[in-house]
Amino acid sequence: MRQKSSLKTRVAWFFAFAQFLIPNCSQAQAPPASLTNSVGMKLVAISPGTFEMGSPVDEEGADNDELQHRVTISKSFHLGVHEVTQSQYQKVMEENPSYFQKRAIRKADTGDHPVENVSWHQADQFCKRLSELPEEKNAGRSYRLPTEAEWEFACRAGTTGPYSCGADKSQLLEHAWFADNGKNLTHPVGSKKPNPLGLFDMHGNVWEWCQDWYADYPDPTPKDYAGPDRGERKVFRGGGWDYGPDFCRSALRNSEVPEQTEAYIGFRVVMVPTPQR
Repeated sequence: MRQKSSLKTRVAWFFAFAQFLIPNCSQAQAPPASLTNSVGMKLVAISPGTFEMGSPVDEEGADNDELQHRVTISKSFHLGVHEVTQSQYQKVMEENPSYFQKRAIRKADTGDHPVENVSWHQADQFCKRLSELPEEKNAGRSYRLPTEAEWEFACRAGTTGPYSCGADKSQLLEHAWFADNGKNLTHPVGSKKPNPLGLFDMHGNVWEWCQDWYADYPDPTPKDYAGPDRGERKVFRGGGWDYGPDFCRSALRNSEVPEQTEAYIGFRVVMVPTPQR
């Protein structure tokens, strides 16, 4: 004899069918591990975690503003696989302020080189305009600069040495464009080896603006720390084409007033879901 289904079973079936019949009952989809947005930027998902930010006192090149401390990133985010390129910046901002354009380096097209010669304000404005593009709004994607903690967390990619490729400076030649091999100019993004998270040029090529105002690290460091509310200079990270290996270290910090533009400073972006209203 066929048995009648239990109340618990009937309730489970109801909710299973409700996902298809009633949109509000469907579960939210998890963001993809990686994606490509409407202007061709590739982004990879960075999972939450806790890490030692800064450098040990015996690290070669360590400075006194790199005091090592434990930091927790509690929320996942997507980070640009590459530094923002000249062509991507052109698509969004309808201009290209880069010093190293085709005339400067005698190349037919420098669209795949990182954009540089941009101020922090210009980088921030790029993120806002990118967020307002119809395709990005419809996809529920918002953009901003990475916090300093997010940047170092992603740069290290689980490593603890001076560089994500190890402590041997000679290995940096395969992972970064810097003073030893940069030839005094920028290079196409992604033309060196990536770090363990698949991120390119976290060391070298161009420095990268971060969201934070520069300040000494707080003690203790709040979860998801994003710098002080105000300051005089903005942080930039990663080293560049004309800097030595010590300046390309994962922990190295640099800063400048947000209006400053230099041919060695660019940026990459963070994507997070658009907040629900």
